[in-house]
Amino acid sequence: MKNRMKLSALVMLMLPAFVQAQQQFTTPELAASSFANAVISQDEATLTEVLGDNWRHYLPDEKADPEAVARFIRDWKVSHNIEEKGDVAHLNVGQENWQLPIPMVKSEAGWHFDMERAADEILTRTIGLNELSAIQAIHAYVDAQQDYYQLDKQYAQKFASSEGKKDGLYWPASPGEAPSPLGPGFSPVQPGMGYHGYHFRILTAQGAKAPGGEKSYISDGKMVEGFALVAWPVEYGETGVTTFMVNNQGVVYQKDLGEQTAEKVKEITQFNPDESWQQEQQ
Repeated sequence: MKNRMKLSALVMLMLPAFVQAQQQFTTPELAASSFANAVISQDEATLTEVLGDNWRHYLPDEKADPEAVARFIRDWKVSHNIEEKGDVAHLNVGQENWQLPIPMVKSEAGWHFDMERAADEILTRTIGLNELSAIQAIHAYVDAQQDYYQLDKQYAQKFASSEGKKDGLYWPASPGEAPSPLGPGFSPVQPGMGYHGYHFRILTAQGAKAPGGEKSYISDGKMVEGFALVAWPVEYGETGVTTFMVNNQGVVYQKDLGEQTAEKVKEITQFNPDESWQQEQQ
C-alpha cells in the first residue's frame, strides 16, 4: 500500500512535466489564423495547443453552439482584422466587426491567447445576452397575455395550463390546432433551471406606485383588471444581474437588487415600481 501511495505521489508530481505548453506565435495574425483554422476543421487537439490545456475550464461545454460556430466561420470568411493596442490584441470578424472575447497577449515568448483574461469578458457577454433574452421574453409574455384575453376575456394566472385544459398561457396543441399564446420555456421541466438564465413569476396585483394606484387584478376569481410579471436571474452575477418588472401597459422596469436578489424577489408580490426602478431603454 505504501509503495502504491509513493507511486501515486510520484505520478502527481510528474504530471506538470507532461502538460503541453501553449503555443506561442510571432504575430497576433498568426495566432488568430491558427485559432480560426482549428475551429473550421473542428480540430480540438490543435485548439488545445492554441488556447492552452485549461481552456475547458473557461469554456466547459462539451460542444459549442453549432450556430455560433457557423456564424464565426461565415464572418471569418467575409473579413477579419486584428485590433492591436500595446501588448494586447483582439480578433474582429465579419461586416459588423464582431470581436472574439479571448484576447491575444504578447509576452517574451511571443503572442498567445489568454483564457484567464477572457473569463470576465465571457461572463459579461453571457449576462448581457441573458438579460436581452429576458427582456424579449417579457415582451412576449405581454403579447401572450393580450392574445389570451381575446380567447377567454380574462388574463392567465399561470404559465402552463393544467393537463387537458387551457387555463394557462401554454398548452400542447393538437394537430391542426392553433398554437397556445406562449411556448413552454417559461415553465422548464427541471425546477430551478430557468429560461435563458432567468426565473419568471406572474404578479396578480399592483401597488400604490403603479399607474392607477393599488389594486388587485383579480375579480371574482378571474384576472381581468390587468396583469404583471417579475423576472430575476437564476444566479445573481452568473446568469444575470438585473431584475425586471412589467405590467399590462408593456413598460419594462429594471433594478439591480444586489447579492440578495433571490431573497428580495420573494418579497415582491405586487407590480410596484418606485423611484428606485428605472424604465428599460429600448
